[in-house]
Amino acid sequence: MKTSIATLIALAALSYGAARAEPAVYKIDDDHTYATFAIDHNGASINRARFDEVTGSVKFDKAARTGAVDMTVHVRSVYSGSKGFDQHLLNADLFDAAKYPTMRFVSDRLVFDGDRLVEVPGQLTLRGQTHPVTLKAKQFSCYPNQRAKTEACGGDFEAVIDRTQWGMNYLVDKGMPKTVLITATIEGFKQ
Repeated sequence: MKTSIATLIALAALSYGAARAEPAVYKIDDDHTYATFAIDHNGASINRARFDEVTGSVKFDKAARTGAVDMTVHVRSVYSGSKGFDQHLLNADLFDAAKYPTMRFVSDRLVFDGDRLVEVPGQLTLRGQTHPVTLKAKQFSCYPNQRAKTEACGGDFEAVIDRTQWGMNYLVDKGMPKTVLITATIEGFKQ
């Protein structure tokens, strides 16, 4: 059986097109996405707060195990359960929300171990400074979302950072720790 040159060219073109397919875009869902932090408070307790306003998108190609993340956290959406602490977090000692109203995490790579997403290396911009941060995946999956009537993908991610890299030095000279646990709970709907 002879295969025509036209058939081979068509197959090659289809193969090339499939290999060059763009990853799907997932818009971050406001109801299921937020960021948190936790920092030791004098060895007596852990100060925690949550940022509820997070926007952005994720590009994800399941077959190729590739993707990208671009998310912006709006600093004024912070909530700790204490109005006084929330106000302090927003002032120049800490997040300086008047000057830096957002934080941004950008990554152009997802790292897999087989079928399991294990980390998302990227760049965190906070207080006008950008430094590398790798979010470790605690869990990640995709599923058909009945409410949105499309596929949803999401997971929980965390990293430990040194806040002084971003100029957040408040009370470090008095013994407050530099290390902060940050987490991101992200869910997005396929567009």
